[in-house]
Amino acid sequence: MRAETRVSIVIPNYNGIGYVEACLRALEADAPEAEILLVDNGSKDGSRELVQKEFPKVKVIALRKNYGFCKAVNVGIKAASYPYVILLNNDTEVLPGFTQALVEALEADEQVFSAAAKMIQLHDKEKIDDAGNFYCALGWAFARGKGKSVEYYEKADEIFAACAGAAIYRKRILDEIGYLDEAHFAYLEDIDLGYRAKIAGYRNVFVPTAKVYHVGSGTSGSRYNEFKVNLSSRNSVYLVYKNMPTLQMALNLPFLIVGFGLKYLFFLKKGLGCVYFKGLLGGVRMCRRERKVKFCWKNLPSYGRIQLALWINIGKRFR
Repeated sequence: MRAETRVSIVIPNYNGIGYVEACLRALEADAPEAEILLVDNGSKDGSRELVQKEFPKVKVIALRKNYGFCKAVNVGIKAASYPYVILLNNDTEVLPGFTQALVEALEADEQVFSAAAKMIQLHDKEKIDDAGNFYCALGWAFARGKGKSVEYYEKADEIFAACAGAAIYRKRILDEIGYLDEAHFAYLEDIDLGYRAKIAGYRNVFVPTAKVYHVGSGTSGSRYNEFKVNLSSRNSVYLVYKNMPTLQMALNLPFLIVGFGLKYLFFLKKGLGCVYFKGLLGGVRMCRRERKVKFCWKNLPSYGRIQLALWINIGKRFR
């Protein structure tokens, strides 16, 4: 049985006229039998119409307005027919073997929740865009290998979370732990999802044979902008509050103070210090109205493993 007959591919789209055709052409070549669902967030640039005209096999779900990455993806996951779901950004182009490699990673181990693809910079194909996401005690999430040579990331590895721009997920575990948290709107939602899976005792892995080219910031427009900095800083506070029990937050507080302080100085130099600080305040307000992950004693070993990883990942961030 071909891999694509067991997988649904969900692509959120918002004004992706410059990217979506290349994305779908590459998927047609790699997984012609896969179920492809494009969830359009109220695009005004003709990208939805282009897909409906040129790709009749793609199931287009049209939302009335831009509800954000998380809601669009969740709508797609709920509509998916198969046990495995690949999430894919509209500014990506998969390479041959992408789908097969991701499906095989889940079928090899029932404890694997997600598998991240090897994301390569489209405009500099010798460099990594993302080789799995990590999160550390400083409150920082980071893409492993970003900007480094692709040849350094040829081995499968354990990661903290998969980048939702090109990764596969086991749908039954999504039903268990919950889908993407729509309170995020966008940014860090994939770290939160991988974090919750780890709390529940599941694993997230990196699959180097699943390769994909990625433009990067295809929707937001640049790596650092007010929209992205505000949401990312807000969500970074919420991520800590939501997933860490009170004792763990207290244990990590000195690291978090240093981490958020350094980030503030970084964005201050870029003229975005005020935006970053307002985002942090927004995160504090967010914590007052959103719910934490419920602590269960049976997950205590998982919390121990996570805490060790949070400390170890500080070193990985500066390699």
